[in-house]
Amino acid sequence: QVQLVESGGGLVQAGGSLKLSCVASGEIYRINTMAWYRQAPGKQRELVAAANRDGSVNYAESVKDRFTISRDNAKKMVFLQMNSLKPEDSAVYYCNADLTQGPFRPSMNYWGKGSLVTASS
Repeated sequence: QVQLVESGGGLVQAGGSLKLSCVASGEIYRINTMAWYRQAPGKQRELVAAANRDGSVNYAESVKDRFTISRDNAKKMVFLQMNSLKPEDSAVYYCNADLTQGPFRPSMNYWGKGSLVTASS
C-alpha cells in the first residue's frame, strides 16, 4: 500500500505564508512526479504545481511568483511554500504522486486526503 500524508495547512491572513509538506510511504520503487492540486468549494480540482524527477517544475499561472514547489527524493517528500496568500487561494490542497512500485511495473497515481488552507481577508 502507498500512502501520501499532507501537513501544514491552516488559517492565515491574506498576505501571509504557509508551507505544506507531503510524505509518501509504502511500497515505492520510484516516484516520477509529485504535485499539489487544490479544490475550492463548488470548483473543480486544479493543478497548482508539479515537480518532476528530473528537477523540472511547473506552476499554475495564478500562483507563479508566489508559490514554490520542492522535493526531497531521498525522503520521498514534496513541499509547497505559499507566500502572499490571497483569499482565492483558500481550498483543500491535495498531494499527488505518480510512481512505480517495481522496475517493470506501470506507473500509478496516488492522492493524499488533503489539507485545508484558508486565507482570510
